Amino acid sequence: MVSIIADRMSVLGTETAFEVLARARALEKQGRDVVHLEIGEPDFDTPKNIKEAAVKAIYNGYTHYVPAAGIPELREAIAEHISETRKIPVDPDEVVVTPGAKPIMFFAILACVNPGEEVLYPNPGFPIYESMINFVGAKPVPIPLKEENDFRLDHEYVKKKITKKTKMIILNSPENPTGGVLTKEDLKVIADCIADRDDVLVLSDEIYSRILYEGKHESIASLPGMKEKTLILDGFSKTYAMTGWRLGYGVVRKDLAQKITQLMVNSNSCTCAFIQVAGVEALKGPQDSVDKMVAEFKKRREVIVSGLNNIKGITCKKPKGAFYVFPNIRSVGMSSKEFSDYLLNEAGVAVLPGTSFGEYGEGHLRISFANSVENIKKALDRINEAVKKLKK
Repeated sequence: MVSIIADRMSVLGTETAFEVLARARALEKQGRDVVHLEIGEPDFDTPKNIKEAAVKAIYNGYTHYVPAAGIPELREAIAEHISETRKIPVDPDEVVVTPGAKPIMFFAILACVNPGEEVLYPNPGFPIYESMINFVGAKPVPIPLKEENDFRLDHEYVKKKITKKTKMIILNSPENPTGGVLTKEDLKVIADCIADRDDVLVLSDEIYSRILYEGKHESIASLPGMKEKTLILDGFSKTYAMTGWRLGYGVVRKDLAQKITQLMVNSNSCTCAFIQVAGVEALKGPQDSVDKMVAEFKKRREVIVSGLNNIKGITCKKPKGAFYVFPNIRSVGMSSKEFSDYLLNEAGVAVLPGTSFGEYGEGHLRISFANSVENIKKALDRINEAVKKLKK
């Protein structure tokens, strides 16, 4: 039978987290108890004021089409927020609101990168980066993030990899899956390399910018001359525990914002109206829920890092941001995929292999600590016992 599937679909990737979640749920249906440390979403409820704003918006008639780039109130709130936090002037016309932040990755690469051009991206890194680079026929150029360098950029390596063919550089800080954070020095290396290049765009994924445990968030858009060359990706999923609401945005110069809006018109028409109203409340309302959530994540970080380092054969660096740890499991004697499967099937702990985030993730696991301290401790006990069995 002749396939009706387009060839381009063969290079489109996926997210292993949802596959592991499905397998874990299947085990639970069989009566198994599974601790879920695979999914990257806060385990907190969306703040009450945000939910109430959405309900009120429904009754106030926000149930119809709205502008493709987003309602004016939200674009203004985002422009004000980015201006204040990144210390750069932002106009509402430089903001495009999307159903989740992931479409910004999709649209930015689709709108700006041609087949054969090169895109630098972090590896290990969020898998959709590489998936979309391949999808448009561009060449993915991985930037290895190594444990010995605190999962930051190797400056000399990056300088060598930026060539005449480079069209886009993707940055993510704080980073998924490592929890690594880029410094101002790291960002300056990138900025200096493309200072005289008007044909290169930096896609700066800053979705975890508020989930930081030490220091302050640095955005490459804040460096001199970089605002016009940067597309900031951010959203509400992580900061306000709104993963299911699907609300994100991009901030980029007006000409590119218009192109991304054009892709919105051709794909989604617009982002849900009443959810956008909730986004305004999220940004302008009380921020104490965010502070409490980050404080709780910080406590959990101490528990999981200490616990993993007490397991023979596993070492774990303390992440500076996000809610993931990326422990080294090379001494266990199994590949990342083998060990993650073993932990799920034998110990009832769902985690992700480091290779779900690229080839340079081998020898590691990604473990989310967006779960209760009680469950984290239970998972640590199970992992410890599972490793002991391997040593027998």
